[in-house]
Amino acid sequence: MPTPLQVAQLPTTLRELLAADYGLLVLFAVFVLEGAMLLYVVPSELVVPGALALLGGSVANAVIVVAVAVAGATVGQFALFTLAKRAGRERLLQSRWFRVSDDALARFEGWFDRWGPVVVPVSNTLLFTRGMVTVPAGLADMDDRRFVALSALGTLSFEAILAGLYLWFGTVL
Repeated sequence: MPTPLQVAQLPTTLRELLAADYGLLVLFAVFVLEGAMLLYVVPSELVVPGALALLGGSVANAVIVVAVAVAGATVGQFALFTLAKRAGRERLLQSRWFRVSDDALARFEGWFDRWGPVVVPVSNTLLFTRGMVTVPAGLADMDDRRFVALSALGTLSFEAILAGLYLWFGTVL
């Protein structure tokens, strides 16, 4: 079911890339990088609607894109969480690729200290805070399984909202 938001004028090769089996693997890799806070230039807010525009805005395609997004982002966040546990705060702040300031990290550590693990899915659901509690959760030595479950839950809610908005606006426009 084509929607007005669908990008019909894209080159065939680009549409086939995402529609192909390995296209979902590329999408997964993008979300791993995004979850690990390594891909600032390609946020979920663009990737999920873009993937649905290329694949077609059906509920079935939305479920596939959301599942790939949740799996990839959770893997990426767990990698960052594990790195925070093992490397520590100071080493992360000294890393060139870790672009979170000391003040911002302290603010999110405060969130985690105040609210505990429940802030992991909440922060993953909110714009501009996605993944920001990953490092404080790792530094607090949160249980791995609990982190993965809560991270996936928050990512599922965020990505489902994005996909739902895309589908809704596609039928409204």
